[in-house]
Amino acid sequence: MSWNEPPDNRGQDPWGNRGRGEGPPDLDDIIRKMQEGFGGLFGGKPSRQKKERKGFPFSWLIVVIVLVLLLLVDITYLVDQQERGVVLRFGKYERILQPGLNFVFPSLIDRVVTLNVGQVRSITHKASMLTQDENIVDVEVAVQWRIVDPADFIFNVKDPALTLRQVAESAVRAIIGQSKLDYVLTEGRSEIAQQQQLLMQEILIEDYRSGILVVTVEMQPAKPPEAVKAAFDDAIKAREDEQRLVNEAEAYRNDILPRARGAAARVREEASAYKASVIARSEGDAARFEQLLTEYERAPEITRKRLYLESIESVMSGTNKVLMDAEGGNSLMYLPLDKLMQPRSSGTLNLPRGTNNDSPASQTVRDIAERAANRARGAR
Repeated sequence: MSWNEPPDNRGQDPWGNRGRGEGPPDLDDIIRKMQEGFGGLFGGKPSRQKKERKGFPFSWLIVVIVLVLLLLVDITYLVDQQERGVVLRFGKYERILQPGLNFVFPSLIDRVVTLNVGQVRSITHKASMLTQDENIVDVEVAVQWRIVDPADFIFNVKDPALTLRQVAESAVRAIIGQSKLDYVLTEGRSEIAQQQQLLMQEILIEDYRSGILVVTVEMQPAKPPEAVKAAFDDAIKAREDEQRLVNEAEAYRNDILPRARGAAARVREEASAYKASVIARSEGDAARFEQLLTEYERAPEITRKRLYLESIESVMSGTNKVLMDAEGGNSLMYLPLDKLMQPRSSGTLNLPRGTNNDSPASQTVRDIAERAANRARGAR
């Protein structure tokens, strides 16, 4: 059994058509019917089936649906996140469309101009300019900008690139005309770029109301004209040598000044220490003299002998003298002159080797000291 033959039990084909020879709808018939419907709509001859059909025509329904869809497409407008839409109603500014889905009047009434306000654009400008000290210099600047007010941008600026280039040239000429050549060629590049950006922004926003925001201004290194480039190179080299010598002098100064300050501080500390020691010694001598005066007033004779002995001891301790007791000793005595000539500590007597504290000289000194002490105790 073929696929379009009706089954025996139902008498119908898969599309529910009864009878033999009836198959599925033909695509050519569908297209022909649509052509006839549109032909009748636009003045063609209607077919016999259309004349016999009653009610609302199917072709009109299709036309109405198409018109509604076209109208919906015409009055809806989708704005991207980076864009803004300017609505012009009969050519006059109406409003700004924000990102997202927006509705406007049909295109016969409203026209929407979209602008990318997030895109950063750039222009470059290069020209020869005159400095304050009447020197010529070649300057190249790069300006980056974007749109901040779409309405002002559409209505107040005809050629943004030309306008920006003219404003940039005017601003940089005004700034460089007030600066000297050395400042332009060396450290003034960044400051000139900042001043140029501020001046351009003032002109574009306040004077022109262009709706343009200057993002950055970058100034390339200024160059002298080719005719005088060799002389400028020599001048720059001399300036670099000058700066190098200045840096070396600064380094030498930074090295010598701390050492000089340290030496001066050391001398001041030594002077302060010497001053303190002299004052302390003087105060000690004065105190010792006052105590000695008190003792002298009590026992003048004993104090004089004591002072005499102390003076002899002080003098003899600093000289290379040898005291010998010839009585009762050998007539032949060997003296170690090399040892005797060596300096001894203060308060010690240079006695020959083999002489102990029981020698007559030592005994004499001890006797004199004891008698002086006894007299002092008796006087008290």
